[in-house]
Amino acid sequence: MQTKAIVIALALVGGTGSAIAQSSHSEHSSDADHAGHGQKQSAAAVLTEPGQGAFAALSEVVRVLEADADTDWSSVDIAGLRAHLVDMDRLVTDASVIETQLPDGLSVVATGDAETIGTLERMVPAHAAQLAADDRWTVETAQTEAGVVLRVTSGDPAVVARIKGLGFFGLMASQDHHREHHLMIARGESLHGH
Repeated sequence: MQTKAIVIALALVGGTGSAIAQSSHSEHSSDADHAGHGQKQSAAAVLTEPGQGAFAALSEVVRVLEADADTDWSSVDIAGLRAHLVDMDRLVTDASVIETQLPDGLSVVATGDAETIGTLERMVPAHAAQLAADDRWTVETAQTEAGVVLRVTSGDPAVVARIKGLGFFGLMASQDHHREHHLMIARGESLHGH
């Protein structure tokens, strides 16, 4: 009862959902398990983000799989999806890129340590194929010993400005196919892991 009063007081003085979550989370004893969490939440304190990004993506996919009566659990590959999410994080945080602006677009050399180069070799060519589905630009990739080269060009000045504005990381994040791709990996349906 006292906890409920604290939560209501926080809400009245402008407390956010995260403040409520922190207040609720601080009540855990060292031997508390996560089984009872659903019963403790009030309707006003429903969170939408179950942890950090990769954990949240995995949690969302698991919810979708569990809600689908047709899920073939013998094909589910959550470990494969996790590996892909690790690659996504490594690409964004660990890749070193040198972008060279061209009159008609952008050329990028992406490199890093051995694990990052492996990530680049898996992700950049696969995503380049998604980029190439947009016929407003031309996409080329090549692997080198030091990493990957990505070249995106166009004859349309407006598209060239877009390419340069997006840069390597924006291009890697464009073409909104990621959620569908993640579900395919989790279901064991993806032809390529990344």
